[in-house]
Amino acid sequence: MKASGAVSLAQLWPYSASAKPAVRRLRPSDPGWPSTQAWKRLNDAVGGNLIPVDFPLNACSSQSADCKTLFANLKNPYYIGDSPGVTQTLGWVDAWATKPSVYAVAARNAGDIAAAVDFARENNLRLVVKGGGHSYQGTSNAPDSLLVWTRYMHDISIQNDFVAQGCKSTHAPQKAVTVGSGTIWMQAYDAVTTKAGAYVQGGGCTTVGVAGLIQSGGFGSFSKHYGMAAAGLIEAEVVTADGKVRIANACTNPDLFWALKGGGGGTFGVVSRLTLRVRDLPELAGGANFTVKASSDEAYRRLIRQFVGFYRDSLFNDHWGEQAHFSPNNKLEISMVHLGLDTEQSRKVWQPLLNWLAQSPSAYTIESQPEIGSMPFRHWWDADWSKEHHRDAFKADSRSGASPNDVWWNGDGGQVGWVVWGFESLWLPASLLRDDSQEKLANALFSATRFSEVELHFNKGLAGAPAEAIESAKDTAMNPAVCGAFALAIVADGQGPAYPGIPDHEPDLAKGRKAADNVHRCMNELRAVASNGGAYVSESNFFESDFEHSYWGANYGRLAQIKKKYDPDDLFFVHNGVSSGKWTPDGFTRL
Repeated sequence: MKASGAVSLAQLWPYSASAKPAVRRLRPSDPGWPSTQAWKRLNDAVGGNLIPVDFPLNACSSQSADCKTLFANLKNPYYIGDSPGVTQTLGWVDAWATKPSVYAVAARNAGDIAAAVDFARENNLRLVVKGGGHSYQGTSNAPDSLLVWTRYMHDISIQNDFVAQGCKSTHAPQKAVTVGSGTIWMQAYDAVTTKAGAYVQGGGCTTVGVAGLIQSGGFGSFSKHYGMAAAGLIEAEVVTADGKVRIANACTNPDLFWALKGGGGGTFGVVSRLTLRVRDLPELAGGANFTVKASSDEAYRRLIRQFVGFYRDSLFNDHWGEQAHFSPNNKLEISMVHLGLDTEQSRKVWQPLLNWLAQSPSAYTIESQPEIGSMPFRHWWDADWSKEHHRDAFKADSRSGASPNDVWWNGDGGQVGWVVWGFESLWLPASLLRDDSQEKLANALFSATRFSEVELHFNKGLAGAPAEAIESAKDTAMNPAVCGAFALAIVADGQGPAYPGIPDHEPDLAKGRKAADNVHRCMNELRAVASNGGAYVSESNFFESDFEHSYWGANYGRLAQIKKKYDPDDLFFVHNGVSSGKWTPDGFTRL
């Protein structure tokens, strides 16, 4: 490390509003990079929790025996989450590859975070925040940076009569759960649902971080009923760019509170603690899973048209969420969940479609017996119950010492350690479900499948949700298009695990570029019928066109003003984040 750049601990505080904004962040090769003594003072300030960041992929630099073990571990999201030097997505072809920070503050509390923020600001360093580390766009990693790593901040407590700070005269006490910002959703669900028999709206993927999901808006399997996860935020503790620990809620710093509800993670500050609304838990939840194969293109077109009408008449309500996949091989895959129905009721819903299919046995084949039924909702995320009842739903962390609850859904395995080839999303307005538009939607879906697979995520569009869920969404920073959308269309492709420069494990650039082109052409077929749909910030194109309005619509101007107020010098930079256009794509040089 360089001998220059030493600072005294006193220089870390307080923040000077009159300081000149940085023109270029420093790298380790620069003369002004902090000295060994400066880093030691930061280490002392955070209780010895400053760590040099190891890059596990270096194990493969010489084709060592450890390489095979590493790539097996890279299919385990808990291994990735426990490693500050890697992220769940390993990269994106022609965009980025995961690279480690120089140092990480393994934060245990808001004070540790504040010390890291102050150090980065006063020493003109690139600052990165990693909780769950699930960003497809690489926002939780950057080389030559200081990382705030919140993995160990996962305390959870449930309160029956929580009132946000400053709100006692205006808000009634309510049931809530408070979590540290390093908490992942499996930990939250275990505490709130499995153990306490209640419900908190979170994400579908069990290993996604709570803080990151909330700040990006957040959808889970049952959002069609409960709404966005961000709308359930009651209060946040957040460290802003001046190093101050602030409380943000509807009564205290309400502008910052609003921005944290969907304005993008790592943009307005580092969240250290969140308090979320807790709801009553319905007795039952369940699902419907089956795949239909059409014998010809024309039969497939009819199937898509039939399903669009069936969805509008039977599934377009707050009972049903999750996905239908439309594939180039003329298959329709149903992988949906329901809330509050028993097995008989849920099967009755699907019987008209199954009867229609049975009328044309030469045109349609159901490839496996439909699984349609219900279970006690309290056991939805209960790994032990799933084992006892032979419910093959989860993969488990096989490392020694792992908790039995360290599991993830089978369906999420493909994104663990993957490299993205192409990824795009689009809100589909509910107007496409009208009688006079269903044919247009069905034709667009069929045309799209000639290029790639299309996924419709019905729980990620709030049309059909209860009025309360829609109104709550309107009080977030999300693109208002979500309130009128019946689904989020996602088209994506990739490979994994893979990493550049490692023999036999490199991303397939030629195949990836072709796939990216097919993803784009596929989505363009849907854009032809939903041109102003916008996209979901957490699940979207790294090269998103006009991302400011695609992600946030008319809310972007307000977000930009809040960003200027709390982070005038853009200490917090993420790709495609609010005000990120002022900087080079790596976040190191002001334009």
